[in-house]
Amino acid sequence: MVFSSLTFLLLFLPLLFALYFVRSSLRWRNGVLLVMSLLFYAWGEPVWIVAMIAATLVNYFCAAAIERSHDPRRRKLILALGVAVSLSFLLYFKYSAFFLNSFAALFGLSWRMEAPRMPIGISFYTFQILTYSVDVYRGKAQAQRSPLRLLLYVSCFPQLIAGPIVQYADIEAQLGERSVLPDDFTAGMQRFVKGLAKKVLLANVCGAALGELTLAGTGAAMSVAGAWMGAFLYTIQLYFDFSAYSDMAIGLGKALGFTYKENFDFPYASLSVTEFWRRWHISMGSFFRDYVYIPLGGSRCGRARTIRNIAVVWALTGLWHGASWNFVLWGLYFAVLLVLERYVLKDVLAHVPRLLRWFVCFVLVMISWVVFYYTDLSAMAQHVLALFGVGVSGLSDAAAAAVARKYSFYPLLAWVLSLPVVPAVARRLGERTRSVVGLVCTVLLFVASLLFLVGQSYNPFIYFRF
Repeated sequence: MVFSSLTFLLLFLPLLFALYFVRSSLRWRNGVLLVMSLLFYAWGEPVWIVAMIAATLVNYFCAAAIERSHDPRRRKLILALGVAVSLSFLLYFKYSAFFLNSFAALFGLSWRMEAPRMPIGISFYTFQILTYSVDVYRGKAQAQRSPLRLLLYVSCFPQLIAGPIVQYADIEAQLGERSVLPDDFTAGMQRFVKGLAKKVLLANVCGAALGELTLAGTGAAMSVAGAWMGAFLYTIQLYFDFSAYSDMAIGLGKALGFTYKENFDFPYASLSVTEFWRRWHISMGSFFRDYVYIPLGGSRCGRARTIRNIAVVWALTGLWHGASWNFVLWGLYFAVLLVLERYVLKDVLAHVPRLLRWFVCFVLVMISWVVFYYTDLSAMAQHVLALFGVGVSGLSDAAAAAVARKYSFYPLLAWVLSLPVVPAVARRLGERTRSVVGLVCTVLLFVASLLFLVGQSYNPFIYFRF
């Protein structure tokens, strides 16, 4: 089940709210939310919900044992057990075929393993389970006394499938005490509708336009215009698709009494790659910083080891996104750019005009999304080379021209909306005017989204596959 479906909007969500708010008891609301969250996940993963529950229960017992123990070595062994169990599910479903097939190909073996069907959102809920055990081990949080309350943290449907990654220490208190004020519910649903509109009216339309282009791997040569148009469309689609889910998750969480941290902060307005990664998928960056980069030593251990730590973190960040070498290359691409900005270009960038810095950053990010898009390395290389006029059919092609005529309004509008233009305009309005305009826009966007959904086919979020 996806947020941008009529089943969710017209059946699941009204039923949830009716049951959730019929009583004010937190125990009742937690129970309703847990049952509905498990139903939400089982709708698409009726079998592999067992893996999520099993990993949660193992870490529940491990964290309890860690808290009771005063032996440092025993605590580390118990933590290692919980982490190993959680990662074993992730490694099997997501990476077993990738590593074994890569090994076989390296030694010229013909044997291949068929990849098992990967549970939706396994990377996200695995990371959340890990933050619980590690936070208890570090003393940042207390072990949860109720296994059902811990399962609610892991399975809570707003952020279950595609984030944001919610660290246990940030949500611990809200599992045991929270309230929903009318203003919070209204603000939460407005945020949800904003995300729905971003997904249905912008991301899906950019995706449809992208599907009509001649892309690499089809057997036909790309044009320069088609290559850049494809990169631009995917850049816009990916942002609005993923930030839409985050908006919807944060909004639903607020409507249910939870406060989730922001996950996007207009990343395409960044003036450097370093700034971009402070604004894009913030919860993932925080996870790798807190649970990988800093434990490795961070930037406190000299230049050589800092560069090594950056490379390790970004290789893992790439691999987290998918079991394919293009994701590893994508991660290392950013590692190189980040190292260059920190150690080579830092003084130079300070004297470059802001507009030029923004343009260069945006182009570098667009190129990165081309690497991200293709799991076929030869197709990826073909598209990247086509951006610079290598191996192309010409400057333009019929498909690119047709897409430009048919869809030009939507991608350009989306690109403008990806920048902090709307907040800048809203700040100029009075508080009362802003409230009225916001309410009217929410109603119009919801109606428009429903009308678009009636005519659209299945529209899953891109990050579901991660």
